[in-house]
Amino acid sequence: MAGLFISFEGIDGSGKSTQAKMLAEALRDDGRKVVLTREPGGSPGAEEIRALVLEGDPDRWSAQTELLLFTAARRDHLERLIDPALSDGKTVITDRFADSTRIYQGTRSGDLRDMVDQLHDLVIGREPDLTFLIDMDPDLGLSRAKGRGGTEERFEDFGADLQHKMRAGFLELAQKHPDRFRVIDGTREIDVVAADVLSVARAALVSATSDR
Repeated sequence: MAGLFISFEGIDGSGKSTQAKMLAEALRDDGRKVVLTREPGGSPGAEEIRALVLEGDPDRWSAQTELLLFTAARRDHLERLIDPALSDGKTVITDRFADSTRIYQGTRSGDLRDMVDQLHDLVIGREPDLTFLIDMDPDLGLSRAKGRGGTEERFEDFGADLQHKMRAGFLELAQKHPDRFRVIDGTREIDVVAADVLSVARAALVSATSDR
């Protein structure tokens, strides 16, 4: 029996990484087999690409080159980790998936959006079963993201304008795919957000089991 594929999306600093980890821990406490992963990354080859796209000068790559790099990383991630885990009946939780590429690269260069979807259909061909969009004011999110420090700040360095556009893009995407997306208010206390996420995830897991 295939497992459930869950993704977390949101602007930088929204708290989605924290929520992904908390959900993984809670579902493991429920006795479920869970794989927690991230994008870009999640497999050795994809982690190497992660360093290329998240570090360095903001203008290091064009939006077109980024799209190809992210797609290559996602394909490796899918082949080596996601598909095998799902086939083994495990629940896979990923911090970002294809929706991030649709929004980030599509926002940076609007004429790329069709190409993002075409490449996804051709090379990836899979969507998550459930996507949590952790929603937050972009200025607050950017402040949080910049406060983390570290070397992976290339996208944060594009500034607040891009973050506002990306939030709007994520919300629009959620409206287009209400069967998959659940929008969660990320401005509340972490434990309150986590409780909402866990409730939705448990219901989805029960529903998926009954459908099979």
